[in-house]
Amino acid sequence: MTPAPRRGASRGSSGSSRTASVIPQISWRAPQPAPIVLVSGPEEVCAERATAGIREFLRAEDASLEVSDLRADDYTSGTLLALTSPSLFGEPRLVRVSGVEKCSDAFLTEALAYLDAPQDGATVVLRHTGASVRGKKLLDAIRAGTGGGVEIACPAVKRDSDRFDFAAGEFQAAHKRIAPVALRALVGAFTDDLTELAAACQQLIADVPGDITEQVVERYYGGRVETSAFTVADTAIAGRYGDALVALRHALASGADPVPLVAAIASKLRTMARVAGSREPAGALAARLGMKDWQVDRARRDLSGWNEASLGTAIQAAARADAEVKGASRDPVFAVERLVTVIATRAPYGA
Repeated sequence: MTPAPRRGASRGSSGSSRTASVIPQISWRAPQPAPIVLVSGPEEVCAERATAGIREFLRAEDASLEVSDLRADDYTSGTLLALTSPSLFGEPRLVRVSGVEKCSDAFLTEALAYLDAPQDGATVVLRHTGASVRGKKLLDAIRAGTGGGVEIACPAVKRDSDRFDFAAGEFQAAHKRIAPVALRALVGAFTDDLTELAAACQQLIADVPGDITEQVVERYYGGRVETSAFTVADTAIAGRYGDALVALRHALASGADPVPLVAAIASKLRTMARVAGSREPAGALAARLGMKDWQVDRARRDLSGWNEASLGTAIQAAARADAEVKGASRDPVFAVERLVTVIATRAPYGA
């Protein structure tokens, strides 16, 4: 259960100096449990994989594993100790703690105390996005070796080369061959969202029995190689009418199907509608709606310049366009263009 040690001074995901770490540094692709597991950095896809991998590792060792979740920013005193304490039958426990970068004073105090005496048979996974220095005292203590922890760093994947390496790693981990030109085409189709790129990789791994060629990628995602459907949606929702039309026409010229284009726009509008009007903290709202924190934050940014009436109009227009591109209209391209116009200009429904 002890991971291979890779120690030394480390740096934060933003590149700023941080306390030198003396604990093992573990890859998110090969996570291993320890009494304390710090999952740090902003990349949620990698963090989710790491946490899921730890759960699978522990469950493979003992199917009776008890899994609990708690939020560090909405913490009730005594919860951490209660969840990690041995039960009557002594099952292993996994406690996943999110929102450590927004942790309450009560959690910080109890987590620091817990490091001095971790419970036998318990694995505590602490998720810190690095979005703030909140909880730094706890991170410093873990990295100094208190509690016998390990760290799984999940730095942001921003550069094209990073996305290429990420996608290549997906296929390598699955022992699946993909042609270099096919890999470049796939990465080019998903430049804006690592979650979508990861899902696309996993779909190809699951669906394609042999090697993945450029033709396979073109068949699955050809319409997205030049322009993402979500690029069209993002520019329209932001009110950038000219950019939205250019993106749409580029996508259509590249072979994009109107159906997923409308679906992408409708999906973002529905998320905006679910978030609109709520003043709950992002973490609490995300938990209640079954979403991720970053999805709530993104929807709230998208809502800038929108009101209840304009959002309702856009949703009606999306429903109309959805029916039209699925056969209710003889001109699905015009249906998508009209939808983009309604959204980007906040035009009246039916314009």
